[in-house]
Amino acid sequence: MATTEIHRYLSVGERRIALDPEGYLVTLDDWTPEVASALAQEEGRTLTEEHWEVIAVLRDFYARFEHVPAMRPLVKAVGLTLGPEKGCSLHLMKLFPDSPAKVAARLAGLPKPTHCL
Repeated sequence: MATTEIHRYLSVGERRIALDPEGYLVTLDDWTPEVASALAQEEGRTLTEEHWEVIAVLRDFYARFEHVPAMRPLVKAVGLTLGPEKGCSLHLMKLFPDSPAKVAARLAGLPKPTHCL
């Protein structure tokens, strides 16, 4: 579940998007592809088609199961949806360095995965 503590705001066009202390959306319904792009840009990332594929898998997973997967279930979900060459931790680490499950969830407008440090 997303935190309700507002740490700062992200400006996206005319909108101000509330973020928690870790950069996750306070209100999940604020997410749009433009918000994802603005979050990525803040981190110095450019979202490619491969990033958007993983974001779509994550958002679908959350819609179906009402929780955000940690790394192992994320790898499995990506593999089932996008194929084994994309469903591997090395591929996800290339796309989302640092912590693929956390970074991808934040860009997808979802809460921080449980069991992630």
